[in-house]
Amino acid sequence: MNKIIRHKINEYFIYFILYSNIGWLYEVFLETVIYRWGFSNRGTLTGPVCVIYGFGALLIIFLFDKFKNRKIKFKGIKITPILVFLASAATATVVELAGSYIMEFTKGSWDWNYERFAFNFQGRIALNPSIRFGIGAIVFLYIIHPLFKKLIKKIGKKHTRILSVVLFAILAADIVFTFLI
Repeated sequence: MNKIIRHKINEYFIYFILYSNIGWLYEVFLETVIYRWGFSNRGTLTGPVCVIYGFGALLIIFLFDKFKNRKIKFKGIKITPILVFLASAATATVVELAGSYIMEFTKGSWDWNYERFAFNFQGRIALNPSIRFGIGAIVFLYIIHPLFKKLIKKIGKKHTRILSVVLFAILAADIVFTFLI
C-alpha cells in the first residue's frame, strides 16, 4: 500500500475516533444537561465512544465534503447549504436506522427510543433527531471538520501515523474489555 493511501487511512481513522468521541459527549450532554436524566454511558463500548457518530461523520465527509463548496443557486439564491442539510439529515437518519437494526441483531436491543417524538418509525428514527442531525452536519461540515483537517495537516504524517496507532490500540483494548471480559 502506498504512503498516500496509508496516510489517508490514518487520517480518517483519527476522524472516526474524534467524531465518535464528540458524538458520545453530545449524547451525554443531552442526557445530563438538557433532559436531566443523569449520566449514563451512551456508547456501545466501555470508553467514551459512540461509533455510530464516527461512521455517520465519515459517511457525511465522503458524500458531502466536496459538494458543500459547490455554488448551486435557485433564482439567484445559494441553496447548497440547504441541500447539504437535507442530504445530511437523510444520510444520518439512514445510518441511525441501520445502526438500530445492527444493534438489535447483535445485542438484542438498540440504545435509543424515539417513540415519544412525533413522526417516528418504530422508535428507531424520528423527524426531530433527523433535523438536529442535519443542523449538526452543517456545523460539522462547514466549521468543525475544516478545523480538524487543518490540525491533522499541521501535526504531519509521522505524528498522524503514531496517533492513529495509539488510538487503534486504545479502541482495540476497549473492544476486548467490553466484549470479552
